[in-house]
Amino acid sequence: MQLRYAFRLYPDTVQQAALAKAFGCARVVFNDAVRAREDARKAGQPVPTAGELSRKLITEAKRTAGRSWLGEVSAVVLQQSLRDAEAAYRNFFASLKGARKGPRLGAPRFKSRKDARQSIRFTANARWSITDRGRLNLPKIGAVKVKWSRTLPATPSSVTVVKDAAGRFFASFVIDTDPDADAMRMPATDRTVGIDLGLTHFAVLSDGTKIDSPRFLRRAEKRLNKAQRELSRKQKGSKNRARARLKVARAHAKVADARREFHHQLSTRLISENQGIAVEDLSVAGLGRTRLAKSVHDAGWSSFIGMLTYKAERYGRTLVKIGRFEPTSRTCHACGVVDGPKPLNVREWTCSACGTVHDRDHNAAINVKTAAGLAVSACGAPVRPGAIPAQREETGSHGFPTGNRAA
Repeated sequence: MQLRYAFRLYPDTVQQAALAKAFGCARVVFNDAVRAREDARKAGQPVPTAGELSRKLITEAKRTAGRSWLGEVSAVVLQQSLRDAEAAYRNFFASLKGARKGPRLGAPRFKSRKDARQSIRFTANARWSITDRGRLNLPKIGAVKVKWSRTLPATPSSVTVVKDAAGRFFASFVIDTDPDADAMRMPATDRTVGIDLGLTHFAVLSDGTKIDSPRFLRRAEKRLNKAQRELSRKQKGSKNRARARLKVARAHAKVADARREFHHQLSTRLISENQGIAVEDLSVAGLGRTRLAKSVHDAGWSSFIGMLTYKAERYGRTLVKIGRFEPTSRTCHACGVVDGPKPLNVREWTCSACGTVHDRDHNAAINVKTAAGLAVSACGAPVRPGAIPAQREETGSHGFPTGNRAA
């Protein structure tokens, strides 16, 4: 399984200028590839192959006066930009044919120098290395200072240098994990749990545990509103506006980092303590169009379930997602009778058949566990991982670290 480990970079002024040049060159090559394919489509000509694009947009372009500056950056960065363009078109056509899961993807668009996120990728062919002093040595950029928050478990296959909207630099390493080491890290257990996600409490477990919702966005809303007001008063195109925009981006990045850290800690705890986990397949996109949209996005349910998914696959756990239309909130877990609909303000209700008084969220968590077929596992039935699709994209680290943290 491939995971991505991200570490904070602190390039000096000269290295920042070299990285900006590399970001720009990669962006130009990507845009040239999109333009070449669009011109061929409009002219009714065959689509240029990857080799033709590489020869025309990189090798021959370096010899021209208008693109001679492409030779000032690593050739691997430019080749990887072409690969990104090819992958974007493959995903677009697969989405059109219905072969790709998820929402429909649009055609690749031109990148802008004003994009919030800039990135370049170095593979092993670029001959990047980690020095004895713990610095990341990148070709034609230099040895960049790295804040190592944990130890890399294996030799990385590639590294991606990212600059986010807040002006921070990160090095993201792709690691192939060792299944045996993961199995030793998370020994098997016979515990199972059902999870009911909500807004009053972020999660309520079938054993009665209630985990409060941190509400990171709500807590930072006053500071965010003030920063956004200051940004709106600045003249467009001025340096003061650029500084104000950076302040807003950093405030949002702080909220996102705190939310991501909370999700990672909770998901790791649940995976380590339980062999089987059951959750609801919530329609977050649909809930995001209701009056609860801000609270729903602040909770970040999709991100949390995504972490549970790849961690369950990595450590040999079972994650079961039940249907979103399962009546978990209005079914009595004691007798199984389905009661009438319950508005959101009803947090406790009494079963009309057996008279049991239910806590709405706890009852739903028990029903989620029962609907997933994990209830019998508490009596000793084995729970082993099922057919969970592996998360093949380069994700799965502990997010962008914001400070020192143990491995």
